[in-house]
Amino acid sequence: MNRFLAVACLYLAVGAIARGQTPAAKPSKPAPPSAAAAATPTVDQILSHYVEAEGGRAAWQKLTSRESTGTIEVPSMSLSGTVEIHEKAPDRMLGVVTINGASFRQGFDGTTGWTDDPQNGFREVSGPELAETRRDADFFHPMDLRKLYSKLTVTGKEKIGERDAYVVECALPEGGDPDRMYFDAQTGLTLRAISQHHGPDGVTEYQEDFEDYREVDGVKLPFTIHQKNGDTAMTITISEVHHNVAVDDGLFAKPAVQ
Repeated sequence: MNRFLAVACLYLAVGAIARGQTPAAKPSKPAPPSAAAAATPTVDQILSHYVEAEGGRAAWQKLTSRESTGTIEVPSMSLSGTVEIHEKAPDRMLGVVTINGASFRQGFDGTTGWTDDPQNGFREVSGPELAETRRDADFFHPMDLRKLYSKLTVTGKEKIGERDAYVVECALPEGGDPDRMYFDAQTGLTLRAISQHHGPDGVTEYQEDFEDYREVDGVKLPFTIHQKNGDTAMTITISEVHHNVAVDDGLFAKPAVQ
């Protein structure tokens, strides 16, 4: 449940269900910085505040694995299901979404990324899709932003609901439209993320809003994540999080293709 809790597997599951139903409308670009931007903190200051808000480097380095379970709701389609995320430091991840009896899985074993779903079957991912999977699987994401992106730039301040947020544009090493992260100006926590996701049918832009941060074993994690893809909105609600559980590396390996 790092940076974007279940973004990879939820993109896979709901994207497959909603594919062709709703066009993906791009969110508006951030407004250019105003004259007041002179008081905007630097990238280093924002990232330092972010790491401390999430519990601090020492607390994160005590963690070796995480297992999270919860639910997913897609009101516009009257769909609901379960979510489970298995993570292991430094960069292994398996996400499983089950909706209406159908199971959607996405994994990364530190080198190989893969997906398996009823519509597309098993796929080993490559190119930009593999790069996204690798970033999403980074267990220490709050501390690794400078490693994961080629350049970070503060572009100004925007309102997310009633909260002021600093916007950081995150350039992708593989090119393409940058990700954008929105950090609460007061708490330092992430309020929103906008990112590109590649799949069998092309590129889709996702918006995620993070709420209900709770402290678990010394680190703060969002227990409610709202995702939006065009006109399709969904909500993930986490019910349980357990750290430092024993997880065999084989769990993340790509399945044997039948």
